[in-house]
Amino acid sequence: MAHSSSTVDDDVAGEGGGLKRSITGRQLFFYTLGDVLGSGIYVLIGLVAAAVGGAFWLAFAVGVSVAAITGSAYAELVTKYPQAAGSSLYVQKAFGNRALTFLVTVSFLSASFAASGSLAAGFASYFSELWAAPPALLVSLVFVAVLVLVNYIGITESVVMNMLMTFVELSGLIIVIGIAIYFVAQGDADFGTLTDISVAGNPALAILAGVALSFFAMTGFENTANVAEETIDPHKSFPRSLVGGMLVAGVVYVLVSMAAALTVPTDQLAGSEVALLEVVKQGILPFSTDVMTTVFTIIALVAITNTTLVTLVTQPRILYGMAHEDVVPGVFAKVHPTRRSPWVGLLFSGLVVGTLLVTGTLVLEAGGNLDLVNRLALVTVVFLLAIYALVIGTCLKLRGRDEDERAFRANTPLLVLGLLGNLAILYYVIDDDPASLLWCAALLAVGGVLYVVELAFGRRSRSAGPSGSADPSDRLGNH
Repeated sequence: MAHSSSTVDDDVAGEGGGLKRSITGRQLFFYTLGDVLGSGIYVLIGLVAAAVGGAFWLAFAVGVSVAAITGSAYAELVTKYPQAAGSSLYVQKAFGNRALTFLVTVSFLSASFAASGSLAAGFASYFSELWAAPPALLVSLVFVAVLVLVNYIGITESVVMNMLMTFVELSGLIIVIGIAIYFVAQGDADFGTLTDISVAGNPALAILAGVALSFFAMTGFENTANVAEETIDPHKSFPRSLVGGMLVAGVVYVLVSMAAALTVPTDQLAGSEVALLEVVKQGILPFSTDVMTTVFTIIALVAITNTTLVTLVTQPRILYGMAHEDVVPGVFAKVHPTRRSPWVGLLFSGLVVGTLLVTGTLVLEAGGNLDLVNRLALVTVVFLLAIYALVIGTCLKLRGRDEDERAFRANTPLLVLGLLGNLAILYYVIDDDPASLLWCAALLAVGGVLYVVELAFGRRSRSAGPSGSADPSDRLGNH
């Protein structure tokens, strides 16, 4: 391992061959906010309304509370271990089990690759509303290639681009809230809708169902941990930027949910794949509906771009960090000599996402009757809920180890509550849709094959001694 179990010195990662510390606390805040305020709220709000009823804002409130508690565990672990790789690194620190760490790595990457592919396909669908001529697959592949190029240029450029897009997607949500305020001011709002749980059955289970669906919109904050090695003063920046960004996103989600419930009939929201656009189509504001529809389409494209950019930033950094932990092949530890970007992992990530897009297109053209986007979203949630629960457990297990006076310490009772919350949502998702486990098992089986291959190469690499290891200039801390 390139590092001891102690925290990484702030000055080390910026020298020589490592990743460059260039992300400020303010940039990190908007990075978190932009990732959490991604495309999920634009596409999932109708499904949550269908599960709960007019009070579906409660599902978002509960979901973001559980997510924020989980984020506090990440904040503690990041300030103890400000290195790339996130949850995979923390599990390796806590248990020292390469098989378990590889399982977490494969699970996270599987979720991230699936999310990137579905987002790219969604981008093509929205793009066709503006220009229908290019084939959807071509649009998706070009979209991924452009984001890979931005990531290759450098993390600073990626984060600045993310921050700018965050302002755009946030403006769209503010427009929705503004429409609701205008509607309420006219005296036409029925506030009783906000307490209506109109679905049949147990109201608590209905809210839990909504939380399970809305949780996909809450995810993304875990990606922030993977840029810890490129953040200036992570001990100070991460707690306020990570948890603060999530709380701001949660407030926006709740307000947007209330706005949609007040301005659009619940059954109309539930039956729409673009539920927020239904708010605009109500014609409440004295503007052209066609113009507003076009504006919202563009905002949705920006939101999808923002989320996909962050996932593509994350994937190579997981591979990079795990290469230094001897969990994946050392070639993934390579960084570009001038751009300081993990280019091998980045190219690999782009190729995997591109392969998913091509494969999905071929399946659909062959007549496959599968809602791939929804299925991959559910599989993503299953993987991430399991990882979140494990990260909270890891945070508690690592208490008393590698302590540093600069490290953030999360509230222990809240961590226990967050652990139970993640497990409860995970149980509900699996119980409601057991078929999701088959998809998860298939992805893990592929990872199992890769693990066997890594064991074989790893033995040869270790037996080769220093000559078989990664170039010291590419390993952080060896400067």
